[in-house]
Amino acid sequence: MKRLLMGLCLISVSRGVAGQQSPQTAGWHPTAGHDQIAIWPGVPPDAQPARGPEVADSVKDHLVAGQRWTYVANVSRPTMTVYSPKGRNTGAAVVVFPGGGYRILAIDLEGTEVCDWLTAKGVTCVLLKYRVPGLPLSSKYRMSGPYPRSPVALEDAQRTVGLVRFNASKWNIDPHKIGVLGFSAGGHLSAAISVHYQKRLYAAVDAADRVSCRPDFAVAIYPGHLSIAENSVALNPDIRPTAQTPPTFLLQNEDDNVDRVEDALSYYMGLKKAGASVEMHLYAQGGHAFGLRRTKFPATAWPELVEKWLRALGMT
Repeated sequence: MKRLLMGLCLISVSRGVAGQQSPQTAGWHPTAGHDQIAIWPGVPPDAQPARGPEVADSVKDHLVAGQRWTYVANVSRPTMTVYSPKGRNTGAAVVVFPGGGYRILAIDLEGTEVCDWLTAKGVTCVLLKYRVPGLPLSSKYRMSGPYPRSPVALEDAQRTVGLVRFNASKWNIDPHKIGVLGFSAGGHLSAAISVHYQKRLYAAVDAADRVSCRPDFAVAIYPGHLSIAENSVALNPDIRPTAQTPPTFLLQNEDDNVDRVEDALSYYMGLKKAGASVEMHLYAQGGHAFGLRRTKFPATAWPELVEKWLRALGMT
């Protein structure tokens, strides 16, 4: 999967530089009836030039549950798309962070398909297309990656959670029931905003930046970048949970060869040590990057576990 992500990144870079992308790959747009909302009123903080125009394309190899999936690359203008509940509204909302190694975003597999599930359960879904501008044009630019290597994805996450809370009444959301859910690199982003919420990484740009960006709950599915090193259960020192870290749900497979089981274990132990609420589900098999698509492995039934967990928390 790591080779696949790097290969996709290089393919999208070459398309952007050559200017040869087709209309189908000229960037990602949601389905009819949904609009992307720019999360920054002007130039985003710590803006970096992307290696080319935003690219969205379908992966024809490396199918997941027998289906293709779509990735987005060269994202330099972050947006959010709000999906309202279908029928009953629980008042809960979830900001979704697709994974992709901080190089691309698996925008349907770990994005729109998640929103379909959440809205069917009466939960507002806010899909964040956070910045993954790609490799640096020169050494003076920081490449995209986990905080603090690059601040841009976490800045986008902080801004979006604040915007959702600021607009809660407008979007029929309970401001005390706003959580985050991420996969792989997005799982790391869920953990990062769970511990980096007291102070924004950027100067406030409007009133939305003066409300709390603390999630009320967090879900991290096969998260990465949390262990200090491979085969180590020592927690990344940039992730420091406290007793105030929001209740967290973790899911991981022992045979995941992309984001190792130690990543989830290290965060689980850090949360327990800090006195924070955490629930972890660990499976022997299931691999990596399956999103909500069901396979023969029991780990792919995780949405039902999250639904029960959210009910127990009083969120739905």
